[in-house]
Amino acid sequence: MKILVTGGMGFIGSHLVDALAETYEVVVLDNLENQVHTRKPDYLNQKATYIFGDVRDKEVLRGALEGIEVVLHQAAAVGVGQSIYQVEKYVEVNTMATAKLLDILVNEEHEVKKLIVASSMSIYGEGAYECEDCGVVYPELRTEEQLKRREWEMKCSKCGKIVKSIPTSEDKPLHPTSIYAITKRDQEEMCLSIGRAYGIPTVALRYFNVYGPRQSLNNPYTGVCAIFSSRIKNDNPPLIFEDGLQSRDFVSVHDIVEANILAMKSSNANYETFNVGTGKSTNILEIAQILVRRYNKDKEVEPEITNKYRAGDIRHCFADISKIRNKMGYKPKVDFEEGMKELAEWGEKEEARDKFEDAHEELLRMGLVEE
Repeated sequence: MKILVTGGMGFIGSHLVDALAETYEVVVLDNLENQVHTRKPDYLNQKATYIFGDVRDKEVLRGALEGIEVVLHQAAAVGVGQSIYQVEKYVEVNTMATAKLLDILVNEEHEVKKLIVASSMSIYGEGAYECEDCGVVYPELRTEEQLKRREWEMKCSKCGKIVKSIPTSEDKPLHPTSIYAITKRDQEEMCLSIGRAYGIPTVALRYFNVYGPRQSLNNPYTGVCAIFSSRIKNDNPPLIFEDGLQSRDFVSVHDIVEANILAMKSSNANYETFNVGTGKSTNILEIAQILVRRYNKDKEVEPEITNKYRAGDIRHCFADISKIRNKMGYKPKVDFEEGMKELAEWGEKEEARDKFEDAHEELLRMGLVEE
């Protein structure tokens, strides 16, 4: 079987390629985006075939799809804050490139029998909550007035009481709060719609906060684990917005790979969306503290809580993974502490250019961060 991995030289894609190349013929399409890659990665799997090209180029896509039976569509521009002012780029790379891929699958001859698209937990906006009086509620973003009062926790949209975060399931209404999130919803819905219409089994995997080796330590718009790692390695304090108690579901890249392979092999997954996380919630301050300890920087670095806010930030969101567990047998295998250890051991050997301050200044100029 011949498999195409778009974005297959990146963080998640390259791990997928490693796992698949042991058994299948793998083709990789990637343009080595400068913001992510400062050089050609040294981890590229020699068993795979590499096409250095852009997913926005239809001719390149057409060539990459020759003889392909399964497409793992991982390619995307990633960066929640950046997407709000680089609107055209994010829509081109995420939405329009996916449209070109689907256009080929609809209108031209091909051998594709399955399509798996990388979606994101960001499409939910805020996670799910429970009010002691009103039950399960789905409040949208906190108002600026609330944030200015430093009232960080979510309130019930019906009665105004503080609510408790609960696991977010796939049937929660979607409220994307950034251009990035909107384009990830686009990718998911477009792929599922075309898949159903033309009988191409399609699966959308909603990744939660992925961490692990190969995550770019030079990209200040990537995941918080990589941003904190870059700060810590350069003896700079990890800067934490709000009070540091906002929480996410941190999932190892190895578990993400497992979910993709299960989705590829399982007919139970066809035409469905699935959360891919751990089902556990960890706050951002704890992440910073763990990474400081793992990098042995306890004496040099201490996390700094800013008590300031960013536009569009959510408070809590962690995955309900019962659907993917029941339908595909998915079970996260990487223990969180061991995963953090692996990330730090890899990060110790990697170059890390701390560009956080530049990115922060850019967000300030655009009015997306509180001064």
